Amino acid sequence: MQAQDFIRKWSPGAPAHGLNERAGAQAHFIDLCRVLGVPEPGDPEAYCFERGVTKTGSAAVEGRHRTDGFADVWKRGHFAWEYKAPGKSLEAALKQLMMYALPLENPPLLVVSDRQRIELHTHFTGTPSERHVFTLDDIAQHDVRQRLRALWLAPEAFKPRLTNRDITEAAARTFAGTAERLRRAGVPAQQASHFLTQCVFCFFAEDTGLLPSRLFERLVGVATTPERLRTQLAALLATMRDGGLFGVDDLPWFNGGLFASVDVPPLAAEDVAVLKAASALNWSAIDPTIFGTLFERGLDPAKRSQLGANFTDPATILRLVEPVVQRPLLAEWAGHRARIEQALAKSKRHGDKAWRDAQAAFVGFLERLKAYRVLDPACGSGNFLYLALRCLKDIEHQVNLEAEQLGLERQHDVTGPHNVLGIELNGYAAELARVTVWIGELQWRIQRGYAFKLNPVLDALEHIECRDAVLGEDGLEAVWPVADAVVGNPPFVGDKKMRGELGDDYTERLRAAYKGRVPGGADLVCYWFEKARGQIEGGVAAGGAGGDEFDSGRGESGGAGSLCARDAHLRRLGR
Repeated sequence: MQAQDFIRKWSPGAPAHGLNERAGAQAHFIDLCRVLGVPEPGDPEAYCFERGVTKTGSAAVEGRHRTDGFADVWKRGHFAWEYKAPGKSLEAALKQLMMYALPLENPPLLVVSDRQRIELHTHFTGTPSERHVFTLDDIAQHDVRQRLRALWLAPEAFKPRLTNRDITEAAARTFAGTAERLRRAGVPAQQASHFLTQCVFCFFAEDTGLLPSRLFERLVGVATTPERLRTQLAALLATMRDGGLFGVDDLPWFNGGLFASVDVPPLAAEDVAVLKAASALNWSAIDPTIFGTLFERGLDPAKRSQLGANFTDPATILRLVEPVVQRPLLAEWAGHRARIEQALAKSKRHGDKAWRDAQAAFVGFLERLKAYRVLDPACGSGNFLYLALRCLKDIEHQVNLEAEQLGLERQHDVTGPHNVLGIELNGYAAELARVTVWIGELQWRIQRGYAFKLNPVLDALEHIECRDAVLGEDGLEAVWPVADAVVGNPPFVGDKKMRGELGDDYTERLRAAYKGRVPGGADLVCYWFEKARGQIEGGVAAGGAGGDEFDSGRGESGGAGSLCARDAHLRRLGR
């Protein structure tokens, strides 16, 4: 088929234009393949129409299996493609593809089309999502056809050049400079940090659609004096705190505590210029696995020298989260699933007692996830907390998909920021940990096709506490909140450095509180590991990053030297 023939056939007014969504989808795709000179679908395991899941159990019609398509077209390792009728919104089609990306084996490209236009959304791991649009008339152009052929022949051609990490590092450097300028101008460090953290979230909210119509970008781009802009920024942040009208825009109620205190510092023209330039970044692509650490180093004057330093990378964190959180929960789900399948084998129809028993077992496991708590008692700026939360949300998503495949009714999501608990002594880091969790959870919802929660948008996170995790104000051992799992990378301060860094009084009180359990010459980290050892004895799973001190035996304290597991052993992962 020639390109002009294809355009005439599918243009408004032509007979093919009037085909309904289902009838037009496959015909349009086959014609497109012929125009582009690429193979047509023909392999149910690698490249096919109606890639979906066969639903079993009593939800099937008259006892027969039924198949619900996740995608109208699917090519393994290349794309998933969903059609809508001409003129229909493609947003719902994209959300469906994102929701079912897991059973579709996470294709790198998600494509939606109403036959008048083709929208391609990149979905490569670790990169921002980019949108490419091709209209029906564009098919006449040779270079457009060549770009579309890359969907079949070279999907990597659409991979964004910048990674999420690149974007996050650039943003952190920008704001570090602004924080330093504000401090030099006499703004208290905490006030400068809090304001810039609020700005970071505003940029993210704007780029994800939570703030309407590029509101923050328009505001910082207005040609006005810095003092008038300061007044308007304060009004915007207050409106985000409470919800309501800001000018002609109706803002959702954000809550969460981030906007409870609004104190915009005096701004110079240079600060306004930085905010305006920062609005051009793709803040929706901020990487939560490194966001908190990088911004903490920029906003906390005591850590500015660490801007280029290394930190606990996501792969190392996952080496702890997977055995401590993921594997035990998936093993629990396997038991629930077996009981569900046994119940459904007895079911004769949707809604009978056996089906209800199966649904109850499914909901029971979701309730288990809802009540599950992960504690990081040295949470820093939230990297461990975010990855633990992502793990829980991924498990819930997988469980919902599997239950749906068995013929049960999908449930609303139950995991969220309430699942993670943190303790952190540094106030800068504690606030950034909350923002990391908020941004990470919102990003996860976008990437999986879930709608945002509103009223409020942000759950309160008072359970990420700013306090000492090992010594209470009364000089006694600090109390940790109840949790199902403990993970983290507690601080390492050697015996000889403790008095210099923590002071004689604190060091003596700490050692007295743990006398008989932690040797007097132990590294500071051993106090965290001793408390985690006690948690394990109470049935809590625990995993912590350790250092070379434990290989030599200096960190050992009755088995508290290295952690990871519920009943059997303690495990150390070297930093």
